[in-house]
Order: sequence, then C-alpha cells, then structure tokens
Amino acid sequence: MATWLYRLGLGACRRRRLVLAAWLAVLAAAVCCLAVLGGKLDNEFTIPGSESQRAQDTMAQDFPAAAGTSAQIVFTAPAGHKVTDPGPAAAIQQTLAAAQQAPQVALVIPPAKAGTVTPDGRTALAQVNYDVKRSGLDDGALDALEDTTHSATAAGLTVSVGGQAYGNGVLTPGVLELLGVVVALAVLGITFGSLLAAGMPLLNAFVGVGTGLCGLLAVSSGLTVSSTALSLALMLGLAVGIDYTLFVLSRHRTQLAQGMDPRESAGRAVGTAGSAVVFAGTTVVIALVGLTVVRIPFLTVMGLSAAATVLIAVLVAVTLLPALFGLAGARLTPRAGSRAARRAEAAASMDEHVGADAADSVTAGGNGQAPSGELANSPTMGRRWALLVTRRPLLVIVGVVAALVTLALPAAGLRLALPDNGSAAHGTSQRETYDTVAKAFGPGFNGPLLVLAEADAKGEAGQREAAAVAARLGKLPGVVRTAAPQYAPASGRAVIQLVPEGGPQDESTQDLVDTIRSDAPAVERDTGAAVSVTGSTAIGIDVSARLSASLLPFAAVVVGLCLVLLLLVFRSLVVPVKATVGFLLSVAASFGAVVAVFQWGWLADVFGVASTGPVVSFLPIVLMAVLFGLAMDYEVFLVSSMREEWVRTRRAETAVVDGAARASRVVTAAALIMFFVFSSFVTSEDAIVKPIAFSLAFGVLVDAFAVRMTLVPAVLSLVGSGAWWLPRRLDRLLPDLDIEGARLHEPGAVLTAADDEDTAPPDPPEQSDPPEQSEQSEQSEQSEQSEPPNPSDGSDHPVRTSGGA
Repeated sequence: MATWLYRLGLGACRRRRLVLAAWLAVLAAAVCCLAVLGGKLDNEFTIPGSESQRAQDTMAQDFPAAAGTSAQIVFTAPAGHKVTDPGPAAAIQQTLAAAQQAPQVALVIPPAKAGTVTPDGRTALAQVNYDVKRSGLDDGALDALEDTTHSATAAGLTVSVGGQAYGNGVLTPGVLELLGVVVALAVLGITFGSLLAAGMPLLNAFVGVGTGLCGLLAVSSGLTVSSTALSLALMLGLAVGIDYTLFVLSRHRTQLAQGMDPRESAGRAVGTAGSAVVFAGTTVVIALVGLTVVRIPFLTVMGLSAAATVLIAVLVAVTLLPALFGLAGARLTPRAGSRAARRAEAAASMDEHVGADAADSVTAGGNGQAPSGELANSPTMGRRWALLVTRRPLLVIVGVVAALVTLALPAAGLRLALPDNGSAAHGTSQRETYDTVAKAFGPGFNGPLLVLAEADAKGEAGQREAAAVAARLGKLPGVVRTAAPQYAPASGRAVIQLVPEGGPQDESTQDLVDTIRSDAPAVERDTGAAVSVTGSTAIGIDVSARLSASLLPFAAVVVGLCLVLLLLVFRSLVVPVKATVGFLLSVAASFGAVVAVFQWGWLADVFGVASTGPVVSFLPIVLMAVLFGLAMDYEVFLVSSMREEWVRTRRAETAVVDGAARASRVVTAAALIMFFVFSSFVTSEDAIVKPIAFSLAFGVLVDAFAVRMTLVPAVLSLVGSGAWWLPRRLDRLLPDLDIEGARLHEPGAVLTAADDEDTAPPDPPEQSDPPEQSEQSEQSEQSEQSEPPNPSDGSDHPVRTSGGA
C-alpha cells in the first residue's frame, strides 16, 4: 500500500493543476446539485419492525390526525383571573378558530372538550393535530400557528406554543462553533511556525467538508437525513480533515528540512504518513458503517453520512494535499535555525548514529539503555514526558488505570432515552410550554401514550369492545387519565389516549408501556380486541431499547476489529491487546463523564445543560464508533514511530522513548485540534449535538493524553522486547500491510515510482539537471543505509523482523 500511495502522491504533485481542477470541479458539482435539488432535513425517529411503528402505520389509515404530529397551545390567565372568564374565554375561542384555519392543521381539540383546564381555572391546554408527520410540515407552518395567538395575548393571557411538532432544529454554526477552527489555526501556527503551512490543513478541511455537506444536503431531497447527521458530519469532517493533513504535512516538512527534493518528499510523505492516514480513516469508516447493523434508519443515515465525510477527508489528504505541495514547492521548508529545522536535523543525526551503532549494540547484547544520537539530548517536552512515564512504568500504569476507572464509575448508572422538549434551551417556546404543562397538569401530559385497539368485530360491537379496553386500561397503575376512544366503524379500530403519571423519559412511563404490552394477551382474551402501544413516546422507548440491546454486540464487533487490524499492522500480540484495553478505558471514562454532567447535573451550569436526565440513547454507539477510529489514529502514528526505532536499534526502552519523542508533537497537535473542534460544538443548544460533542471532546482528550501518550509508553517499556513478539507461524500467515512504508526504502521501489519521470511536465532546471539527479540518487542511497536491512541483503524485511523477535 505504501508504494502505491507513494506513486499516487508523486503523480498528484506532478499533475497538480489537473488534480486541483478535478477537486474544484467536484466541489462545484456538489454545490450545483444542492442548488438544483435543494434539501430538507428530517428529525423524525422511526424504528421499522417494532410494535409501536407497526401500530403507528396502521393507525394512519383510519386516524391520520392521530398518527401525525401535534402541537400544544397553553393559555395562562393573570393572577386573580380565570381562563373561563368571558374575556379570556372569548379570546381563547378566537385563537382556536384561527388555529383550525392554519396550514396543514387537521383538528383542534379545545380545552373544554379535552378536559384540560386546571382546577384553579388559571391554565388551559388545547391540542392541535396535523395530518402529516413533523418532517412533512411546510416551512412556516409552526410560525403561522404561533401567529394565531395574538388575540389571546392582547386579552392579557400568557400564551406559549410547543408540543411534539417542535423538535430539534437545524444546527447553524455560529461564532462559538467557528471558534474551534480559529483555535485549530493557532495550534497549527505554533506547531509549524509558518502561516503557509498552518493554512494548508484548514484549506483541505474546508474543501472536504464543503464537498461532503453539500452532497449530503443534496441527497436529503430524496433520503431521510437528520440535522444530527449533518452536525456529526460537520464535526468529524473538520476534525479529521485537519488532522489527516497535519500528519502528512508534518512528515513532508521534516523531509524537506533534511534536504529531500520537494517532489520526492511529497511522494514519500503520502507513502508513509499517508498510509497511516488511510488506515486510520478506514477504521473510522468501518466503525461508522457498522452503525447500520442496529437497523434504525436515522442511525444508519447518520453513520453513512459521517463515513462519507471521513472518506472524502482521506481522499483529500492523499491527492489534493500533494498537489498543493507541488504548488508550494520549497516554500514549505522550515527556515534554517527554526525549531522545526533543528528537530529535523536532530532526527537525521540520530538516524545516522543509529545506523552505525545498531549492529554493535545487537552484537554486544545491548539492553536498550544506551542513548541513541543527538535527539536523546534534545530537551523537547515529548522526550521529557516519555522519559518520565517510562522511569516507573508500573506505577504509571496503575495510576492511569485507577484514574480512568474512577472516571468511569458513574457510567454504571447510565440511562438512555430520546430527548424531548424538556431538553430544549430555556427561553424557547417549546421549553416554556413543556414546563408550564408539567407544572399545571403533570409531566405525563407532555408525552401521552396512544393505544391502538383492533376489535374482532365492526360497528357497534367493535365500539363496545374499544370502550371495554379503555375502561380496563384506565385501571392500570400509573395511568392518570384515559380519553374516550376515537372509533372507526368501518375497520373496527379505535385509538385511546392514555396520560401516564411520569414524563416521556421517566422509568415509570417505560414500566407502564411494558405493563400494557405484557397484559395485551389477557386484554384480547377478555374483550376481543388486540391492543398495541404507539405514539412518539412509545416509539422513543422502543428506539432506546433497541439501541441498548445493540450496545454490547456492537462493542464486541469494534473490539474484535481493533484486535485484528492492529495485529495486521504491528505484527505483535501485546500492542493490539494493550490498544484495545486502552480504548475501552477511554470509552468507559467518557461514558462516566457524560453521566456525571448530563444525567447527574455536575457542572451542568458550566456547560450550559438546559435539563438533566437520561443520556441521548444513540450517544454510546456513536461515541464508540467515532472514538474507535480516532484512537486507532493516534495509536498508529505513535506506535509505528516506536516500532520503527525498535526495528533499527533492537533497543526496547530507547525505541519507546525515541519513538514517542518523534511522534508526540504531531499527536499532541492533532489531539488538541480535535478537542477544540469538538468542544466548540458543546456551546450548541441542541439537546442531541451538545452531549455528543462533549463526549467526543472528553474522549479524545483522555485517549490521546492519558492512554496513548502515557499508558502506551509505560506498557511497552514494561514489557520490553516482548511487545514486538509474534509467533513465526502466525507471522508467515498474516499479510504484510506495510503501514510504515518500509518498502519505500527497498532498492527499486523509488526507481519504479519514478519511471514515468519523462512523461511529467518539465521540471525546474535544478531538478532536471542530470548531475543533480545523480546527487539525489547518492543521497537516497546514503539515507537507505540508515534504514533496516532489506531482503536483498539476505535479512528479513523490517516488518517481518519484529514478528519473529
């Protein structure tokens, strides 16, 4: 793979204008498709095959108003007055008459008919039913409903409009969300010390995100795409788009500082760092596509949308980026005397020292304690940290594991549910309506249940059966109110509305749904009518139940995938197990933090949590899928650097320290960028986006710094050379992915990639002059001498060598 990517990067660099034109054409095509097709986001939750969804679909045949979405209008009279007084009553009647004429309204149920007037007479609740689902509401339909309340407001009543028709709106990135991009630019500027280099990752990320989001919105004209899917794609697209470019660009600048030709460096950067980018991106895509196994449409679309955005980011990193390298030329080379140039010189000096000293160390039975070149004395923060955590590795391991387990303890109380209007931001109309209804009538009025009764007879006989069912349901514990059945004589079906004692997210409401379903056979036997529970509350309960049941199988798939992929990449038994355990610790700690903040309310005011309660039901699976890919990202870049040092020196401890010192700066910058991008979305008032962004930001922070930068070096240092051991038989069976680009150092690999040099556009004089090419060839041979032995020398391939050690 590395050789193929080398050729791809070299070709993109040579044909940079063609590559740039192609990407501009793709972006323009996506924008044009969006302009022509438009797009409409749908936040409706459905769960095909469930009892609630089947009943909802059946109910729509006879009761379209009941099967559609609904809104609530709450009227509150001033102190000392009642809504039944002549003035307020007339204003309410005028408002409801206007509401009946509002767009797409099928039925308005006044408070007197519904019996929803408080005993003190100060508050009344009217229900507005639509004959379409929430996603089918026209733009402006809810605004038109709100406009009908002006007469009641003029009469001195306090009026608010809410209900199920008001869901999570479309997230529009604002100043705070874009702050993450500004911070990312600052981190890149500090990392590279160059505005040109710092701007390149942002440019790539914008191209990738723009292409992905425009395409996603265009597709939403024919497919169901939620605003949460759009938000997740935006977050991931920005984060991985910047990070993947950062990894490749960092390798390119290091090679330029060491004197490598810009074109050759572009190819090698894509062949080495680009291989890791492709692997990391593939893991993210596989994990996100794995969300389809849950069999919930909105989650499937969410996973596929995010996966497509990540895939575009990978393609940008291995094609558009080397084309930009070609345009920039030598201008990306770090200035002489800069920190980046000094680090590159120190790394090159270390390579030369290692190449001369490795054989002597192995022959003398080196124990891994010897210094390895000038970089050993380089006072970088990454080296100091690596030395610190490897000095007492067992103590570090115990401390980190204990801290992460402590953070994970709240996860034992994790409760899952879909958000409702009680999670909306304070001050919004739907939140005011929700709170007023809960206070005046009880929390159950915010999430009534619908029971579909299908009688075995039609006409009056069926109506009697429906009445018997309603009477029986009204006697169940936890039922506050049972409405009269709405009956369809032609089909023998009836809809009965139940108001539970608890709110939509309360455990008592779920218990009531379970009770009705378990009692259904007895009800049918006694009354002759089959009953099933539906409505938005029941559908939400079913969605959460399926997601909870899918969590452990999905975790098993992710863990198994983690073990297999890392076994193939690093050809080691210890590294995959260590990485998997670290990933599970990161996920558990993130779960614990989410429960503490969003369920228990710790620091809720700091993070602007509007309401505490159960965690968004699909957050755990989304977090596991995304964090898995990001964790493997850092694991590959960090451990591959350590493994490269081990292959060269056969010194276990110095390989860990030197590898960590080399990779820590880039991994730290990448993790900080991810953290700030995700953190910027925590400021959103969206009840779904906020906890997802928080969990991803916290998970990246913990995984990158506590697990990858601390736990990984400590474990590998403690295990020593055993970290790179693999049984010889298994080593021969496993395919060689060459994720580190070792084949690029073999004789003939670079020459093969350069065979089409004559077909490329003419090079500048200094690159096309034969004597200078000869000098480059000599430099390449000298650099290859510092690489591990290759098969032509009669020794094992670098990747294979570690397997049998």
